[in-house]
Amino acid sequence: MLGASLSRWTMSYFAAALCALIGAEALMAAGYGFPSAPLRAPETLFLVHLVVIGWLSLLLCGALLQFVPVLIARPLHSDALSLPALGLLLAGLGGLLGGFLQLAGTLDLHPSLLPYAAVALAAGFGLTLSNLGRTLSAARPLPLAARFVRVALLSLAATVTLGLIFALALSLPISNWFVLMIAGAALPLHVVAGIGGWLTFAAIGVSYRLLAMFMLAPELEGTRPHMVLRLGTAALIVTILGGLGLLLAAAPISLALLLGGLLSLAALGIYGTDILQLYRERKRRIVELNSEMAAFALTSLAAAAVLALILAGFRHFSAQIGALGFLILFGWLTGLGLAKLYKIVAFLTWLECYGPILGKAATPRVQDLVAERQARGWFFLYYAATWAATAALLASSTLMFRLAAAAMTAATAAIIVQLVRTRRLSNISGPAGLPGCVHRPRLLIALPESG
Repeated sequence: MLGASLSRWTMSYFAAALCALIGAEALMAAGYGFPSAPLRAPETLFLVHLVVIGWLSLLLCGALLQFVPVLIARPLHSDALSLPALGLLLAGLGGLLGGFLQLAGTLDLHPSLLPYAAVALAAGFGLTLSNLGRTLSAARPLPLAARFVRVALLSLAATVTLGLIFALALSLPISNWFVLMIAGAALPLHVVAGIGGWLTFAAIGVSYRLLAMFMLAPELEGTRPHMVLRLGTAALIVTILGGLGLLLAAAPISLALLLGGLLSLAALGIYGTDILQLYRERKRRIVELNSEMAAFALTSLAAAAVLALILAGFRHFSAQIGALGFLILFGWLTGLGLAKLYKIVAFLTWLECYGPILGKAATPRVQDLVAERQARGWFFLYYAATWAATAALLASSTLMFRLAAAAMTAATAAIIVQLVRTRRLSNISGPAGLPGCVHRPRLLIALPESG
């Protein structure tokens, strides 16, 4: 990535995402939402969308603005669209959360905020989809990781469309039978498109590239990665389009969910084999903290797949869907996000500060910008607390879940402190670390001269 342009607003996306994460964890520790409230209660919907949109989607959008151009060796279509997209997403998220508070009776305000929030979110994601889509369209043929991202972006479009329908059906007098049918029965398709297609599929595609790059492992381009792409895409098509087709035929969507689930498990199995190969073939013998902690996230994904099979076998899947979803959101997606963010913030900060003077003055290594010994214990605490919280949900112990969520909050706060220290170059000192031509970067945006 040396010489690559820096996305000016990526750090702003990361900062907003981390604020949403720490807020969601604190709310769980305080007993807000599931499991203290039912899964479909407005309080739980508030919490879920704060995590999925506020944390994970903003994190992924910010990362893709920086890394999609790297994946295809083409510049971003327009960095100028990044800030208005972020503003619309934050405004839409705020309105959506306010709408859920209205449904819960906490916020006595009329009219409903949901339709306005849905339009703002659709506009924000639409700008992002247009920006990234037009960036990808400039490259043919697309490399493997970029093909995963393309499918993820299509899944995001499906997620936003279904979410818009839900918001309108909840807040406006609508009589169209198909819209009402989608609002009443398509929630599982919305979840699959968002968590499975948008978040997980993008994470899988980007992880192929980032893990190889950060561990100095050969990139995988053989049959297996392409099988993951094909099987995963087929799973999404069968589930989302097949499910909508079944709704049109006034039939239950359980068959589409079952077939899509089997295809996705096959894809995840092959993906796990590929990741093990990357770890075995790495040239970097000492695994950096980000790759070490990514292994814990991948372990959580494997555990979630096994748990899903066990729950289905014992016919407890519906009863324990909350525990399974929690493990996917916090063990897999959040764990991977925090692990990679620890490296990405250091890497982008190094590029911004030292890339322009490489070869002209002594510069520190990327690893010199972080303090792994200080951060390692907090990552261990985060994963231990996440797994304990999952076990508490399976055991229906609300008190233990809240204690585990409090530990997650503390660990996440400490990791955020480490990220801020990295961004502010607080872990390096002396003339070699801060030559006269290098200044501490701004916390939320990249310096204009580096983009």
